[in-house]
Amino acid sequence: MTQQSSAHVCPRCGETGDGRFCGGCGAALNEIHCGACGDPAPGGARYCRGCGTGLASRSNTAPAAAVTAPSPRRETPIAWVYGGAALLALAAFVSGNVAGRRSPAPAADQAPLTADAGQVPLQAGASAAPDISAMSPEERATRLFNRVMLYTEQGKADSAKFFAPMAISAYEMMPADAHNQYDIGVISAAVGDVARARAESDTILAARPTHLLGLVLAIKAAVLGKNQADVTRYGARLVAAAPSERAGGLKEYAEHSRDIDDALAKASRQ
Repeated sequence: MTQQSSAHVCPRCGETGDGRFCGGCGAALNEIHCGACGDPAPGGARYCRGCGTGLASRSNTAPAAAVTAPSPRRETPIAWVYGGAALLALAAFVSGNVAGRRSPAPAADQAPLTADAGQVPLQAGASAAPDISAMSPEERATRLFNRVMLYTEQGKADSAKFFAPMAISAYEMMPADAHNQYDIGVISAAVGDVARARAESDTILAARPTHLLGLVLAIKAAVLGKNQADVTRYGARLVAAAPSERAGGLKEYAEHSRDIDDALAKASRQ
């Protein structure tokens, strides 16, 4: 004997049916239960009256679990902190290398010097001092001579004494002519070596008694040695020899014309 189902009124369209679903609209005709809280809900209901959960199924079966989008992931600040610190450290390292690698404007005692002996340095910031080891003996000697003279003018006696032996060694690698002997004597006088200055002047004057640079150097040595008699004697010889000697046009006279002029002026006053 077949059991007949009781009739139900469709909650959606109002038609009567005796199955589980409405023949007119397909809505569920029997009562369903909330899958979240278990409360009953009439067929066709979309949300649970007890907890508000969406009713995915219109049947007695529990609704499928709702698929929810994952909540946005919050990046932990630690990663950013470490990343930022690493970038800062890298920037500091590069900047230090650059700084460290970045050269400053040359100081007065480190500025490149002119080629004229005893002259002032070139304009500050022009260029860095070149490597003297790559120069010829003459270029090296001139460069070192200028440096010793600059330190002497600035009152930096220790620095002048440090470079003086190098300068003299450079001159000793060249021919022993009056010009080079004079420069060695001037360097020696600049650092207080009176004996070497006098020896160089004697050597020059032994070969040529009227050589102006030999006489100028002899006066320098006499001044350092506080020998006023020699200062006067060599001064008189310088004044007497100057006209004819300068007429010869020696190269060293032109290059050291200021030294000769200064010595002549002082000798003339005496």
